[in-house]
Amino acid sequence: MGRRALRPLLLDTCAVLLMDRGAHLRPEAETALQEAQAEPGSAFLSPITAWEIGMLVAKGRIVLSAPPLRWFESALEAGIGLADLPPSVLVESTQLEDARLRDPADRILAATARAYGYRLVTRDRPLLDYAAAGHISAIAC
Repeated sequence: MGRRALRPLLLDTCAVLLMDRGAHLRPEAETALQEAQAEPGSAFLSPITAWEIGMLVAKGRIVLSAPPLRWFESALEAGIGLADLPPSVLVESTQLEDARLRDPADRILAATARAYGYRLVTRDRPLLDYAAAGHISAIAC
């Protein structure tokens, strides 16, 4: 019997921060991340995550072990891929069905997940609700 194809993961900013801090994730998220680590090209970060990280540091909401850009680059060097963010995804983020997604970064993540068939790993309630409504696939972390 062949190995089943993995549906790639898109890590929300909160997920990658939790991973960086070694926090315990929910079992389903932990399993999905372990499977992705075993299969190169199965986990991605959006460029919007770099922006979010920079904003969180600039506002003093988080402290990182390195400057924001270097921290983001080290995540990519650790084997997480960089998701594409073309104009089509940005425009799609403005056309999403559910008005509860008010955060522009969340809208971009949702549009990216839809465009590329990613499973979004997140703790953000609006994104999890968007997934529960059937618009995207998400895993609570």
